[in-house]
Amino acid sequence: MVRVLELEVSADEIDPDAALFGEGLGLDSIDALELSLEVNRRYGVEIKAEDERNEHIFASLRALASHVLDHRTK
Repeated sequence: MVRVLELEVSADEIDPDAALFGEGLGLDSIDALELSLEVNRRYGVEIKAEDERNEHIFASLRALASHVLDHRTK
């Protein structure tokens, strides 16, 4: 995530339970798209923009990792 989004923090500085958007890590919708594309490429997990679970999936790094673990095909 740090590499793909070119974040100015190191991976160990990211709290896995902190919000990814808003007051947390501060990601935006473009970051979500880039992250979704990388998750699909790397793990075979497709996250569609219209998926009503996206708020939960992208709630935190831990939530995203859990979703990927549950749905990965690669």
